[in-house]
Amino acid sequence: MNKLILATAALALSTGFSMAQTVRMGTEGAYPPYNFINDKGEVDGFERELGDALCEKAGLTCEWVTNEWDSIIPNLLSGNYDTIIAGMSITEERQQTIDFTQNYYPPAASAYLAASEGVDLKGVIAAQIGTIQADYVAESGATLLEFATLDDTIAAVKNGEADAVFADKDALVPFSPDEGGDLLWVGEDIPLGGGIGVGLRKSDTELRGKLDAAIGEMKADGSLNTMIVKWFGDKAATF
Repeated sequence: MNKLILATAALALSTGFSMAQTVRMGTEGAYPPYNFINDKGEVDGFERELGDALCEKAGLTCEWVTNEWDSIIPNLLSGNYDTIIAGMSITEERQQTIDFTQNYYPPAASAYLAASEGVDLKGVIAAQIGTIQADYVAESGATLLEFATLDDTIAAVKNGEADAVFADKDALVPFSPDEGGDLLWVGEDIPLGGGIGVGLRKSDTELRGKLDAAIGEMKADGSLNTMIVKWFGDKAATF
């Protein structure tokens, strides 16, 4: 998702992680079902369950930290937390600044939702700021209208500011007819990115190795697929 602010990359050279310390897991907390804040005020969702499982398998003590999406990479690099586990797609652009584990969610579709059929997908399209979907809209010839959160993009369609919203299809399902929502699927699904991985500072090779091994173990024993289906349904992409 998040675009890179390359000027912050130098911070990573001076910010490292000691395996003796608690691992701070950074997430947005506003992108269900990947991550959200539950009624108890706690981080919840697919990535909370997954992150806790990875930490247990890797023998790590972990705590959760939330950060707004548009500054999530700079705050990783400045040391405010040690990982990004927030529905972040692996892209070549991001890999110039941070490292990723192997993907824990396979490449999946992005999609459009609109208030009615027949909308102009070259018109005004809402997307969350700093996402690969926003990049796609900007390059598609449509007019990009960016918002801080997914909920804001949905509101823009409902109040007529935007013709449609473009985002991860899995994140849009609750607003769609599939789950009784009042917006409609329009256009074709579009695959973007190389799947979703845990983002880390380039200096944290030991931590990346431990998380990579844990993800690989969960892929091999089928527990990762079970978790994906639990949170995203039987039609979700799996490994």
